[in-house]
Amino acid sequence: MKHGFIRAAALSPKVKVADPAFNARSIIEQAKEAAARGASILVFPELCITGYTCGDLFLQGLLLEEAKKQLAVIAEETAGLDAVIFAGLPLQYLDKLYNAAAVLNRGNILGIVPKTSLPNYAEFYEARHFEKGMRQTVPVTLWEGVTVPMGTKQLFVCENFKELRIAAEICEDVWAPDPPGVAHALAGASVIVNLSASDEVTGKDAYRRQLVAGQSARLVCGYVYANASDGESTQDVVYAGHSLIAENGTILKESRRFGSEPVYAEIDVRKLTAERRRMTTFEQAGTQDYTVTHFPLEIRETKLERYIDPSPFVPGDQAEREKRCEEILAIQAMGLKKRLEHTGCRQAVLGISGGLDSTLALLVTVRAFDLLGLPRKQVLAVTMPGFGTTDRTYENAVSLIQCLGAEFQEISIRDAVSVHLKDIGHSTGIHDITYENSQARERTQILMDAANKYNGMVIGTGDMSELALGWATYNGDHMSMYGVNASVPKTLVRHLVKYYADTCEDVALREVLLDVLDTPVSPELLPPEDGRISQKTEDLVGPYELHDFFLYQVLRFGHEPQKVMRLAKLAFAGKYEDGTILKWLGTFYRRFFSQQFKRSCLPDGPKVGSVAVSPRGDLRMPSDASARLWLDEISRMEKELNA
Repeated sequence: MKHGFIRAAALSPKVKVADPAFNARSIIEQAKEAAARGASILVFPELCITGYTCGDLFLQGLLLEEAKKQLAVIAEETAGLDAVIFAGLPLQYLDKLYNAAAVLNRGNILGIVPKTSLPNYAEFYEARHFEKGMRQTVPVTLWEGVTVPMGTKQLFVCENFKELRIAAEICEDVWAPDPPGVAHALAGASVIVNLSASDEVTGKDAYRRQLVAGQSARLVCGYVYANASDGESTQDVVYAGHSLIAENGTILKESRRFGSEPVYAEIDVRKLTAERRRMTTFEQAGTQDYTVTHFPLEIRETKLERYIDPSPFVPGDQAEREKRCEEILAIQAMGLKKRLEHTGCRQAVLGISGGLDSTLALLVTVRAFDLLGLPRKQVLAVTMPGFGTTDRTYENAVSLIQCLGAEFQEISIRDAVSVHLKDIGHSTGIHDITYENSQARERTQILMDAANKYNGMVIGTGDMSELALGWATYNGDHMSMYGVNASVPKTLVRHLVKYYADTCEDVALREVLLDVLDTPVSPELLPPEDGRISQKTEDLVGPYELHDFFLYQVLRFGHEPQKVMRLAKLAFAGKYEDGTILKWLGTFYRRFFSQQFKRSCLPDGPKVGSVAVSPRGDLRMPSDASARLWLDEISRMEKELNA
C-alpha cells in the first residue's frame, strides 16, 4: 500500500455445479495463492460457492444451508490471509432468496451485498429464484453469534489506509441504466468490485471490456471484474472466464477467454483520489445513508508489475501515435488560424534556428496559412545567426524555409549584440548568462520589430518542457504573440516532427527534418567547438525524457517526490541509475518552483493534452511559492541513497 498502490486479483476457480464443498476448496486454494502473490483484494465470481447455473436447485434448502456452511469454512480457512475477499453465494433472508456477495477479512464476515438488477430476459431467469436486493442495510444472522449488515449501500474501508474504500456490485448491476456503482463512488468508494457470471456469445467480450473501462472512467475508480468460467453448466450457454481489472478508463489486465487464469494488477488508489480532488464535477454525496465497515490490512510495499510508461505524453502504439500527432498538429494550426482571423493579421513572423521547436512552429504556421488560403510567402521566417550558430543548424534552417515556401530573411545578431555588450560594459569574452541572454533578447527584438513593420504576428516556438524548467530567456524567446508549442512537451515535439517527415511527399523536406531530429538540442548561445555545437541543453538541465516524465507525474496526478522516483526507477530501469534519476528530479523541482514567474506571464497558446502550464488554464501557481516541502523530501531520499 506504500504510495497508494494496492494489488487486486480477479479469480475464476474451477467449480462443480451444486457442490459447495468442492467449490469452497477451490476458492480457498486460489485465495491462498493470490495472497501469497501479494494481492490484498480478492474477487471471486457471482454465486461461486454453489455455481451460477444451479437453476431450480436454488430452491432446495439443503443447497442453501450447505452454501452457508461452506462460507464459514472459507472464512475460517482464510483467517490467516492479509486480504479482503469477495465471494458469491445464494443467501436467504426472512423468506426470500438473494444473489449475494459475502465480504470476508481475516476470518470475519464483514457484510453481505445483494444483487440489485436481476436479469430475466433471453438466457437469464434470475427473477425466478431471487429477490431484488435491499439498498439500506438490515441485520442478517448467518449462524449463531454472527450477525452482519446486508444491503447494497455498504462501504468497506481499510482502517489504516483510509483512501481504500471498497464497494460491490454483481454482474448485471453494471449493465443497468443506474448501476449501484454510481452511488458507491459518490459515497467515496475508490475501488468497486464486480462478482459476475457473464456468459459468452460472439462479440460480447468487446462490449464487456468497454463497459468495465467506461465505468471505471466515469466513476474515477479502480474496477475489479471477476467472471465465472470452467465448471459452470454448458447446457445452454458457455462461460469463458473473461475477467478484467481497470483503473480510471484504462484496462490494466484482462484474462484470456475460455480459461480460468487469475488476473492480477496494482491499482493506484492515491492517483484516483488525486484525480477526484482535481475534478470539481465529481461531487461526492458522503456516506450518510451508507453502512461503513472497517477492516485491517498490513501496510506493506506492493510489488509493482504494472507497466510504467517512460513516455507518458507519447502513445506507444504506432497507429495511435500517428493519429495523436495528426490531431495535435490540427489543434495547433486551428488555434493559430483563429488568432490570425480574429486579429485580421495576414503575416506571421518566426525565428528559425534549425532546431526542433522552431521547426515544428514553422510546420504548424504554414499549415494554418494553408487553412486560411493565404500564400506561404506571407510567413516571414528569419534566421538570426549569432556567436553559437553552427553551419549544420544554419543550413537546416535555410533549407527548411525554402522547402516550405516561406519568405526567407537572414539578419545576423553578432554586431548588434557586440555593441550592446559594449554599451553595458560587458566583455564579449565573458561567456556568462548576460552574454547568452543578450542574444536571445536581440533576436526577440528583431522579430517584434519585423512584425510591426509587416503588420504581422510573432509566433512563439518554445515548448512546454522548457517552460516547466524555465529554460527560456525572460522577455527573450520566452515572449511572442501566440505560442503554438506552449503545451507540447519536448518528447512529443520530436515525434510530431518525425511524423511530419514520415508522411510528407517532399523528399528534400524529409531529409531536412530527419537531420533536424538528429541534431542535439541546444540554444547555441556559446561559440562552437571545432564547428560543432558546444552547448547541449540536456547536459545542463538533464534529459528531457526524464523531465517530461516528472512533469506528467507531478502536474497530472500530484505525486510526491518519493512516488515519482519510484515510478521513474521502474520506467527507466536499465537506462538510468537511481542516483542519476534522483539528481535530475531535484533539478526539476528546484527549477519548476523558482521559474514560475516566467510561466505567470506566458503568451496565449493552444492546449493540446491533459497537462499544460498556462497561468490562465491548468497551472494557477504563485510565483513565490516555497519549494521547501518537496526539496526536503528530495534531500531525505539523497541521504538514504548515499547511506
